[in-house]
Amino acid sequence: MFANKKENDVMSTNNREAGSAGINNLGVSTSINGDITTQSDIRLDGELIGNLKCTGKVILGPKGRVKGEVICENAVIEGSVDGLLKVKDHLHVKESAKIVGEISTQKLTVQSGAMFNVKCDMGGQTIAPKTLPQVKTA
Repeated sequence: MFANKKENDVMSTNNREAGSAGINNLGVSTSINGDITTQSDIRLDGELIGNLKCTGKVILGPKGRVKGEVICENAVIEGSVDGLLKVKDHLHVKESAKIVGEISTQKLTVQSGAMFNVKCDMGGQTIAPKTLPQVKTA
């Protein structure tokens, strides 16, 4: 509490350095209309209407919602995404997730129970949803 100025300066510098490599957090009661760009990991528990570009890992919590484009290195999705997901390495879709749109990733894990209605591009191969034949009614 009564540290001298030199100790306060060192503590402040250490906190800034630790925070720059830390995880950004968008809380449950937060809603953003716009784009986010970050060079560190980010956890979203609120709502983003816009695009997210992250050079690290994106964690979308169970109450998190994104309507837009997400570009990142790795992602864990528990919430809702409506749009485009471009994940450079590994996309992990948890059982509570709801994803509608398009995804592009190298590795994909989808847990049982997830709602996963997407066009998928994995490792350079495109897998489009099949169209069901029309049923004729009398």
